[in-house]
Amino acid sequence: MCGRYVMARAAGDLVAELEAEADASLELRASWNVAPTTDVPIVLERIIDGAVHRQIHVAKWGLVPGWAKDPAVGVRAFNARSETVLEKPTFRAAIKSRRCAVPVEGYYEWKKLPDGKSKQPYFVHTPGGELITFAGLYEWWKDPGKDDGADDQWLLSCSILTMASPPSGELASLHDRLPVPLSGEGLGQWLDPENKTPGPLLDAALDQAWELAAAWVLDPVAAAVGNVRNNGPELIAAVAP
Repeated sequence: MCGRYVMARAAGDLVAELEAEADASLELRASWNVAPTTDVPIVLERIIDGAVHRQIHVAKWGLVPGWAKDPAVGVRAFNARSETVLEKPTFRAAIKSRRCAVPVEGYYEWKKLPDGKSKQPYFVHTPGGELITFAGLYEWWKDPGKDDGADDQWLLSCSILTMASPPSGELASLHDRLPVPLSGEGLGQWLDPENKTPGPLLDAALDQAWELAAAWVLDPVAAAVGNVRNNGPELIAAVAP
């Protein structure tokens, strides 16, 4: 699964690395301890005047489907399981036409220790600090309690897709779930707003995921990351396990 991650890059850096557009006023808060229900950057593609535009937006992490009566639904939908995403009411509309990617610099996972009681947090990242893009979904939710035209009438939210971890290796021993990474080519295919057949897209993303994840580094980090109030670059510093 993915329950905490790191995103400390500035908006301009994301625009350059993802070859995307962003509103000039977009500001991103650097965070070394991103948690569900907080605002996070996402990248998506839209067709505007007949042309495809790749854009960076800020969304609340925890998907709220358009039919929801209350945005609290998103608290339980920060991850979407690849095995059921095509059928689950919360996600099945979004995966057809509202696919996004969630850029991260790495994520945290907690490994159960042999005593069965305590856990060791790990920071999972690329060897050179390269950006990872996780396959995601997004939705727009209209707040019925807001006046038409109000700045906060519409809520943009997102979810990260997960899959089973590889059957063996470090990632398998860390957790039984894995956030689905996208390759550079896979990112373009996943975001394509003109593709309305999500089944093959999902299969293609899953087929590449284990190979991409095999290159990741797993560093044990201090237990301080378990408290969302802690937020700084010291959280990703490797410690003795």
